[in-house]
Amino acid sequence: MLGAPETAGSESGACPGNIVDEPESPPRDRETLDPRDWRAFRAEAHRMLDDMLDYTEHIRERPVWQPVPHQVREAFHEPLPRKPNTLASLHARFMRQILPYAVGNAHPGFMGWVHGGGTPIGMLAEMLAAGLNANVGGRDQMPVEVERQVVRWVRELFHFPDSASGLFVTGTSMANLIAVLVARTAAAGAGVRRQGIAAGGQRLAAYTSEDAHSCIAQAMDLAGLGSDALRLIPVTGDHRIDPGALEKRIARDKRAGLTPFFVAATAGTVDTGAVDDLAAVSGIARRERVWFHVDGAYGALGMLAPDIAPLLAGIEQADSLAFDFNKWGQVPYDAGFVLVRDGALHHQTFASPAAYLRRESRGMAAGSPWPCDLGPDLSRGFRALKTWFTIQAYGTRQLGAMISRTCALARYLKQSVEREPALELLAPVALNIVCFRYRGERADEINRNIVADLQESGIAAPSTTTIGGKLAIRAAIVNHRTRESDLDTLVQAILAFGSAYSHRSSRACAL
Repeated sequence: MLGAPETAGSESGACPGNIVDEPESPPRDRETLDPRDWRAFRAEAHRMLDDMLDYTEHIRERPVWQPVPHQVREAFHEPLPRKPNTLASLHARFMRQILPYAVGNAHPGFMGWVHGGGTPIGMLAEMLAAGLNANVGGRDQMPVEVERQVVRWVRELFHFPDSASGLFVTGTSMANLIAVLVARTAAAGAGVRRQGIAAGGQRLAAYTSEDAHSCIAQAMDLAGLGSDALRLIPVTGDHRIDPGALEKRIARDKRAGLTPFFVAATAGTVDTGAVDDLAAVSGIARRERVWFHVDGAYGALGMLAPDIAPLLAGIEQADSLAFDFNKWGQVPYDAGFVLVRDGALHHQTFASPAAYLRRESRGMAAGSPWPCDLGPDLSRGFRALKTWFTIQAYGTRQLGAMISRTCALARYLKQSVEREPALELLAPVALNIVCFRYRGERADEINRNIVADLQESGIAAPSTTTIGGKLAIRAAIVNHRTRESDLDTLVQAILAFGSAYSHRSSRACAL
């Protein structure tokens, strides 16, 4: 039974809505926010670290996910605290009311969305970064140099030139937006930043597949181009963009007086994990003089795996590339990345000189250009450190082997589905995503309920999507902790839940 939540700041007789009190002068020894008793603080800090290591070590003993009880949710409707709480009480509350009710992507049974599982090493690196509290927007400091080293590693991995630029961002959604903005500058000139897209007199058009992530359309919206300017190109039977249809749509738009400026191919689509024919799309983009972008949110890091990298042939020709280290790379959230072939154009798209950001040849204001010259954020966390730790600690061979293993597990699940007459595979398995369903009358309704039952039971956490008009159970195997036994458990639970729904439906029809 959960204990009663702490309610500091709601003392008897106080009005919960009144958060403006007469200011109190802090005691002289409390004028900073550092601990008064460092020894006691250190002991509690070690307990917190041990609790999180215990959580990770014994994650299999927990449910993947569980619904948040009403009383726990209500506990977070408390008024703004006026008085301090002890660290121990906050830690206890976290363990009781927050940790058990996270989405559960650290668990090997989490297969609902393309979320990485994180690692203890990444967690420790995040702690170091938080302790350093570096703002990595710029200045002459080693955290910026760490990010630059990761940029050089990324250039090496994807065979980009030394002149290419890179930047850590929140995730691929932001990385895709940055790519659209740089492509907009390439098409309309730097004046677009001052005059707006209408001043150039062009009607720009962009292209991606019907199976591309919705953040591409959102990027067009946020860039001021409008989502209607994005053409969704049909896919082939294996869910890859149709190059012939792409060429025809570009030609049609040119005849209509539009200016094609951007085409986004996908390396690992959100629904099925399909990889577009990157070399074919690159060839079209080059002939049409259109910016070639790759949304490789999770699939791009397949370059680390020798058996997966050939599927990504052509990625090295991209003008820009977006991906997340926090997916297949298992870096703790968040750690998105954008790589741009033309570093000078990237800089031209975002650099905003200001007096308070004046660059110098010496002192803290040296070291230009800064990361803030390559994106919209001046204040930036030290995302590079947990990525640097992860790559250094495991090396690319071990990370690549882990990526290969998740794809092998997907093939194992595919074979398990094909062996079961009650199950139906709905899409080819290109990488590590398997889409299938339980057969039967009212299959959409049954499979929707099966997924909800799986999640609420804590057994496993797949998600749903729609493939060819059919609701599918979607299992994305991204977590490095997932084993064959976890997939066996998933299949057996689906068969049990599905059989129960089928029998229930049959009895209802008989009545």
